[in-house]
Amino acid sequence: MSKEILLVVEAVSNEKDVSKQTIFEAVETALASAAKRRFDDDVKIRVSIDQRTGEYSTYRQWNIVADEDYSQPAHELTIDDSIEQNLGLEIGEIFEEEVESEAFGRIAAQTAKQVIVQKVREAERAKVIARYSEKLGRPVHGQVKKVTRDTLIVDLGENAEAILPKDQLIARETFRMNDRVRALLLEIRDDSRGPQLILSRTAPEFMVELFRMEVPEIAEEMIDIRGAARDPGSRAKIAVKTNDRRIDPIGACVGMRGARVQAVSNELNGERVDIVMWDDNPAQLVINAMAPAEVDSIVIDEDAHAMDVAVKADNLAQAIGRSGQNVRLASNLTGWQLNVMTSEDAEAKQQEESDKLINLFVSNLDIDDDLAEQLASEGFATLEEIAYVPMDEMLEIDGFDEDLVNELRSRAKEALLNMALQAEEQLDGAKPEEDLLAMEGMDNHLALVLASKGICTMEDLAEQSVDDLTSIEDLNIDEEQAAKLIMTARAPWFTESE
Repeated sequence: MSKEILLVVEAVSNEKDVSKQTIFEAVETALASAAKRRFDDDVKIRVSIDQRTGEYSTYRQWNIVADEDYSQPAHELTIDDSIEQNLGLEIGEIFEEEVESEAFGRIAAQTAKQVIVQKVREAERAKVIARYSEKLGRPVHGQVKKVTRDTLIVDLGENAEAILPKDQLIARETFRMNDRVRALLLEIRDDSRGPQLILSRTAPEFMVELFRMEVPEIAEEMIDIRGAARDPGSRAKIAVKTNDRRIDPIGACVGMRGARVQAVSNELNGERVDIVMWDDNPAQLVINAMAPAEVDSIVIDEDAHAMDVAVKADNLAQAIGRSGQNVRLASNLTGWQLNVMTSEDAEAKQQEESDKLINLFVSNLDIDDDLAEQLASEGFATLEEIAYVPMDEMLEIDGFDEDLVNELRSRAKEALLNMALQAEEQLDGAKPEEDLLAMEGMDNHLALVLASKGICTMEDLAEQSVDDLTSIEDLNIDEEQAAKLIMTARAPWFTESE
């Protein structure tokens, strides 16, 4: 039997290219499983094989536990039992007693075979994961082995297969059996069916890696690709920055007569790639990203993380692009929400906002139009800023002295206080109906805020949209909460229809 175990281990290890240690562990598990069948209870069995001689021993195990944790007599001993039997063991340690070993016969061999198959699968899975973990986020290539309705199965060689979902293929490209394909290793999923290597040809990172392969300066880190955005198969933008002032990053990526960028474009099924210069200044980066359109002016809204981009009227179509493609790619590349408009519309919008701001200051601070316009031109956009901006900053404004600044700050604070009082009075005067107050998910504050906006009953709430609720500033709820409240309010509608 000892020699037979050694022969089995040797044969399986050579056939499956799995370590002998793994096979020995499988045989030990099989022998332990066979030995457990002799016991009626859920005992714990350990088998130890001498890997040199093939001889093995079998042990029954008991865990040493505290008296209050004792619940499994088949494989637990209390600490008191350990002391009484003079075992010299502490809580958490294991007591072993040698028992009769099971012969490595037909049943043990069958069990061993099942365990070995499982161990081999686990070992192969671990090898694949280990080998491809280093390639995660990088291009791999292989041969199309199978085409299904939703995926391509790609043979990567060395007993590894990958899945290329159809939604990760570039539009209008097709692959047939035995075609060669290159794609980005996007994800490694480890599940019961084995490791699944997920590929993508549409990820922006795939295009970045293709440039890294085509442009030595990128691989040598003399040029950085700081951002990428794609409309797969149609158009893309990348932002590049040089770490060596002697190198033109755009020219290096384009290559002699466009050879480098053309090689990338060909791999991406003709996708046109715009290469733009990265800039740490967000406004300048947006100007660069909007190319080939020329930008006249930009207004930044830091709070909304958005920019109004103004272009000449005859340049508007190019700035927006077909189906909004150019501005969408520029927005994805820069990370800013971009609102493109003509210069005339931008001026009109700015004038409208300026007039609104001037009226706010005139009506709440009791000042003339000239002073209100001066405050607006100096960048003050709210009463809070006037009330709480440091004195030194306001004194830097031409014509402002301490008396004027103190007076403006005092009036601003008074106006803010009056507004807060009016808001409270409005809430106090609002009277939500009982059905709204008793509605699931409703509390007094929400009901009062809704009532202050004329939403006093469940029926009123049921007629609202998600946008209606999320636009109520004092409500402070997100779209999911708003939708839930509305659907709860609409529940009686469905009951009545039934």
